[in-house]
Amino acid sequence: MARDMTMQDAILGHVSRETGERLTAYADLLVRWNARINLVSRPDLAQLWPRHIADSLQLATLIPAGARVVDMGSGGGFPGLVIAMATDAHVTLIESDQRKAAFLREASRVAGVRTRVIASRIEAADAGPVDVVSARALAPLPQLLQWGVRFLDKEGFCLFLKGKNADEELNAAHADWRMAVTRIPSRTDADGVILRLSDIRRVTDHNHAAGR
Repeated sequence: MARDMTMQDAILGHVSRETGERLTAYADLLVRWNARINLVSRPDLAQLWPRHIADSLQLATLIPAGARVVDMGSGGGFPGLVIAMATDAHVTLIESDQRKAAFLREASRVAGVRTRVIASRIEAADAGPVDVVSARALAPLPQLLQWGVRFLDKEGFCLFLKGKNADEELNAAHADWRMAVTRIPSRTDADGVILRLSDIRRVTDHNHAAGR
């Protein structure tokens, strides 16, 4: 825990005072709720700041000012709620677990940020169009695209936090999708990467249009 406090201090030193207060209130609430519902695993709880909060904060600098954001499978608030606390984005959090959705609402209130929480399955959610779709530790890339593209505005893009299998997932996604890919190295995971995906289209859609 001492190491985590050191990491917490380091992380808070790189955000505004207001953001730091929000993140601290949120982290304290998450620890309390985690005793009742499984928001993060017990081993991960000891690494809450470096493993989850700092990882999610990486996306904050990639979000345009005032952007509309949909975060899929928000769970304990990573990365969507952290984005809401660190930016002026208008964030919608989609979480099918009713208990986790209740936590997200309470955490938003305690942290003093306005979010929209949709307690439903992603494929049933009505939440678009938006500028950015985000997700972390949710599903393989082909599935994320299947879920997320319908939320995007014409000029929108996706931000997905991925691990060492990112290239394999990209290869699998290219069977059905074409997109512009920017790889941004993770600052919190030596094997991690942030995938910024834009100009996304289905291969079948493209082929169909070309055949007309």
